[in-house]
Amino acid sequence: MASLNVGNLGEYLREQRRNAQLSLRQLADAAGVSNPYLSQIERGLRKPSADILQQLAKALRISAETLYVQAGMLDEREREELETRAVILADPSINERQKQVLLQIYESFRKENALDTESAEGTESTDGPESTERTKDTEAAESAGTGTAERAAGADAGGSGTTHGSAATPPSH
Repeated sequence: MASLNVGNLGEYLREQRRNAQLSLRQLADAAGVSNPYLSQIERGLRKPSADILQQLAKALRISAETLYVQAGMLDEREREELETRAVILADPSINERQKQVLLQIYESFRKENALDTESAEGTESTDGPESTERTKDTEAAESAGTGTAERAAGADAGGSGTTHGSAATPPSH
């Protein structure tokens, strides 16, 4: 059989398996796949599905997104975004409402930065009125995002008995 250009994935899996001090058979059992199939993946002869990669990642106690990147199923930037979201959602020190607000702010900043990148690549001359409008929009979005975070932090600070300034006073801009 010819290699399916998944050699990097196979090498990476073998390295992770060895780091976890697992035999091929132990990892196959833990991930619920057959020993020969796992061997073929490690040798670059088989391309596993996303489900199989997720099972392998769980058994190795590593990020499934990392395996998706290695397999060419996910872009590195997408992996970073997913991992950032996972860290926020897993943080036990903030409540669910705070997590949702933080994710909304994170997404708004990502969209804003994508627009900034597109406009920088689009035209060289941005000295006209559109440039001024974009600056005002950007400032408004940043103020809104910061205000939301401050309101969320202030509301929770007031309710938890911990004071981080006056929770009753709205932030001034």
